Amino acid sequence: MVKKYPWWKALMDYSMALIMIMLFMPVFVILVILTSIDTGFPGIFTQQRVGLGGKFFVIYKFRTYHPKTSQKSGFGEWMRKTKLDELPQLFNILKGEMSFVGPRPDIAGYYDTLEGDDRLVLRLKPGLTSEAGIKYRNEEELLQNQSEPLKFNDEVLFPDKIKMNLEYYHKLSFETDVLILLKTFSILKG
Repeated sequence: MVKKYPWWKALMDYSMALIMIMLFMPVFVILVILTSIDTGFPGIFTQQRVGLGGKFFVIYKFRTYHPKTSQKSGFGEWMRKTKLDELPQLFNILKGEMSFVGPRPDIAGYYDTLEGDDRLVLRLKPGLTSEAGIKYRNEEELLQNQSEPLKFNDEVLFPDKIKMNLEYYHKLSFETDVLILLKTFSILKG
């Protein structure tokens, strides 16, 4: 049985996304121009990700890699460090494909292959932030320091993320979302 998505979460997501898109529209325009100059037009990266119920959706991000060379640009590195590359996901939230808080959206081959109780994670919309996202905010760097990054991801990181996301699923509440958002903002400020 699929748990109905909480009304307060949908209201919070849509209202906050709409307000933030309106407030940050000049920033969006500037960043689209800068990323287009840096990595080529249109400066937006799109990719299929696993969403609510295991259905795929197209995620939006600012492009941080040169499409021809697959090299991360200096500007792209700064965008990733500041998490500004994630801003276009506000449109995913507005479209109802994502939430502010929920498991980070992953590529095929991970969430969509879960079995048993682990599949409860698929009852959550992917989010901009989560406890797992906060804990592994430097995941790219962490993986670069491993001799076998894919094995480390599959055997250590991903199972821990599933555990944390299941804990979130079972204690889903307005208070939990607010605490995760506050924790995220304090990290981004610091």
